[in-house]
Amino acid sequence: MDIFDSVVIGAGQAGLSTSYHLSRLGIRHVVLDADDEPGGAWRHRWDALTMRDVHGVAELPGEAAPPRDSQRANIAVPAYFAAYEKTHRLPIVRPVRADRVDDDGGVLVVHAGEREWRTKTLVNATGTWTHPFLPHYPGMETFLGEQLHTVDYPGPEHFIGKRVLVVGGGASAVQFLGALAPLTQVTWVTRREPVWRDDDFTPEAGAAAVALVEQRVAQGLPPRSVVSVTGLMLRPQEREAERLGVYAARRPMFERIEPDGVRWADGSFERVDAILWATGFRPAIGHLAPLHLRSAAGGIQLDRHGRGTTAVADPRIQLVGYGPSASTIGANRAGRSAAKGVQRMLEAELSTTH
Repeated sequence: MDIFDSVVIGAGQAGLSTSYHLSRLGIRHVVLDADDEPGGAWRHRWDALTMRDVHGVAELPGEAAPPRDSQRANIAVPAYFAAYEKTHRLPIVRPVRADRVDDDGGVLVVHAGEREWRTKTLVNATGTWTHPFLPHYPGMETFLGEQLHTVDYPGPEHFIGKRVLVVGGGASAVQFLGALAPLTQVTWVTRREPVWRDDDFTPEAGAAAVALVEQRVAQGLPPRSVVSVTGLMLRPQEREAERLGVYAARRPMFERIEPDGVRWADGSFERVDAILWATGFRPAIGHLAPLHLRSAAGGIQLDRHGRGTTAVADPRIQLVGYGPSASTIGANRAGRSAAKGVQRMLEAELSTTH
């Protein structure tokens, strides 16, 4: 059976960047994408999210960034990705959902149902969107109202007239509150006191935040998102929610969920129609389990003190969109790093066979 030099799993921003750089290096590869059309996770974002609202989509290598305008992000970004794939003739096969990756006598085998791809190296670019994190709280299975995660968010109009509880201390929770507070009754709860920043988010501040994530990855710890260590900021579109007091009225976590609401630690009860879990995501890496890449600390340790993309446990494997490269800007840089890592591995293999 044909053996590729590399297989990339995932055609989001990190996967496309990697494929671009692999192509420029002349490395024969294929990109396997679980979706039936271009766009990655952006295809599944809510309709109310515009290009002005997003944290920013960094330009893909060799192209300008898409405009920051009022167009829906779930239309603009997929169109941008589709044009990029076509312009650069990237070798993408879809829809292909990778079930597992294992080792067959030194050759990596990517399984997707009854299909398989054999390869010398692998770049995992599956991101986090397909692996939402939903914590368990006592009584949540008894709740008679709606429970939605960020991945299910239907837009603010859906919640008009409902009493909504937003759970989570990240940027998504802040944005949901900004959209919902002017329209309906909303309460914010977090496990920890939110950390706000009122200074400008400079490149230096961004680099410091990324360094904190790199430290965890270097130690083999499960990565935290870059956003989780930057602190929270309010954008102009959230100022009305701030004026209404929704952020200042934040409460610590409830003690339990009951059929029609939540019970607070002091014994008081609050009636709730919907719970919106803005509780984040975890890396979608379950298909890599047969390769035993996780360290004793629970994460996948990467090279170059966490700044690289090569798995320390198996240098045939590159991870992009993982840890410090889970942001759009980081994903582009990681694509180039991963392609170089693949090239080094192939050259090393070639030198040992001659």
